[in-house]
Amino acid sequence: MRKLAIGAVVSGALALTGLAAPSALADSPNLSFGAVTVNNGKPIVVGVKDTVAVPVTYSFTRPADLVIDHEKNVLAIALYRGRLASPSNGLEGSTKQPVCTTTATTDTTVTQTCTTKITVDPRENLMSAEDATTWKVAALYGHTSIDEDDSDDHISFESGFDIWGNLGTAKLQRAAKLTVNAAPEPVVKGRTLTVKGALTRANWETRSYTGYKGQTVTLQFKAAGTTSYTDVKTVTSGTGGALSTTVTATKDGSYRYTFAGTSTTAAKTSAGDAVDVK
Repeated sequence: MRKLAIGAVVSGALALTGLAAPSALADSPNLSFGAVTVNNGKPIVVGVKDTVAVPVTYSFTRPADLVIDHEKNVLAIALYRGRLASPSNGLEGSTKQPVCTTTATTDTTVTQTCTTKITVDPRENLMSAEDATTWKVAALYGHTSIDEDDSDDHISFESGFDIWGNLGTAKLQRAAKLTVNAAPEPVVKGRTLTVKGALTRANWETRSYTGYKGQTVTLQFKAAGTTSYTDVKTVTSGTGGALSTTVTATKDGSYRYTFAGTSTTAAKTSAGDAVDVK
């Protein structure tokens, strides 16, 4: 069966519902859905190049006589933002068959828990800053029947889709980058040390990382021979996400910047920059 694409399905198939009565089709399957967990409940963090495979677990109940074989019919999970009937964007579920385990049965129903993945390719799926938001979960059921026997000079092709929306949510965030550089190195004890850096984040429109201005970033220090960093001061990112502050050099150790993140941008901590104090 051909890969289902929620963008095409929802924008195309459901857009036609305006031509029909607002009631379920007679042959819509009797499916119900339970808990859906996307990315283990954590935000999905996406940069500008690398594809991200997002794990999804979900449960659903189907009629006992409805077998989903992923050949003539298929059930998939996807993400969308906006209205179900006219989404602003959609992220497709995996074309691979989910791994399902039967957890309960009755004379008429079967309940299963499944695992699958949703693939996010920023170069194809993410187009604007508006995509850094909370998405909704949808379940798609599709079926196809084909009669290619033309011995009677007649063939037929029939397909249909059902989509259930608002089954859960998932937050999608821009990936961030954070750098640090302390100078001069080495530095004389008691002298001023300048710690610079930059906070940037994924820009899906330009396919690059651009400066994140006006954000609070914390400078931290870890003394040589110790294992933990402590806060030194906060710095506000400037033009191009630039960071700069000064401290008094007192002992050997490493400096780093850490960013707590925002609703649209993931948290990030830079690598440490070791400083030798003479």
